[in-house]
Amino acid sequence: MQVTELAIYPIKSTRGIPLESARVTRRGFEHDRRWLLTDEHGKFITQRQYPALATVVTSVVDEGLWITRPAAGDLWVSIPKDEGSCATVTVWQDDCQALDAGDAAARWFSDFLNINCRLCYQPERSIRATDARYSGPEDHTSFADGFPFLLTNEASLADLNQRLTEAVPMSRFRANIVVGGQQPYEEDGWSVIRVGDITFRVAKPCSRCVITTVNPETGLKEGREPLFTLAQYRQTDMGVIFGQNLIPDREGIIRIGDKVKVLQ
Repeated sequence: MQVTELAIYPIKSTRGIPLESARVTRRGFEHDRRWLLTDEHGKFITQRQYPALATVVTSVVDEGLWITRPAAGDLWVSIPKDEGSCATVTVWQDDCQALDAGDAAARWFSDFLNINCRLCYQPERSIRATDARYSGPEDHTSFADGFPFLLTNEASLADLNQRLTEAVPMSRFRANIVVGGQQPYEEDGWSVIRVGDITFRVAKPCSRCVITTVNPETGLKEGREPLFTLAQYRQTDMGVIFGQNLIPDREGIIRIGDKVKVLQ
């Protein structure tokens, strides 16, 4: 079994960036989900409410982001300095400290979404703890939904697609690490894995939502699939599950082609 895809999502809920290699940090891949859009009350915004965010493309350049979207001018935004404007943002039940990226970025996204919103950045000093039920006291994450990494299995997607009238790509599931597994849903039974030289603890399954129904190319919701079909056979007390959340035990580099070994 080996790694077949790697991706980061610099701004939460915008389009992913495929990578050949990626640096593992304790809060996720370097640059992954360190930026966040919020409404005027500081509450996080995602494709759940605004599926068109799927069409926003980012590139990591020059200590900041180059951002593009359809039918609009490009935007470059620098990583805010620590002495910049601080904000408290809410991601699910977590209140997190962030740095505001400025009025130009706010106007650019507000015009796109037709709401008042702000773009914020998570600095190194802002520590957002992971769910203590599934992790240790030192574990923390970015603005991801709950954990530093999300892994999915190609064999699981193949099984799902056999049940669908129209197949969906893995990009619907917004994983950081995709592996070429031997059996569908074998990842459900993993506790500890090694990817290349990095060991990961498997924290919990990933509960799925309506974002899986958004076409990542068009930014449009396309009915109820694949969530409806998944719910027929992957419903648990944690919700409809697909993929696993991971926590790294150290930092380092992983690459496409790295071997994946199940340790427990």
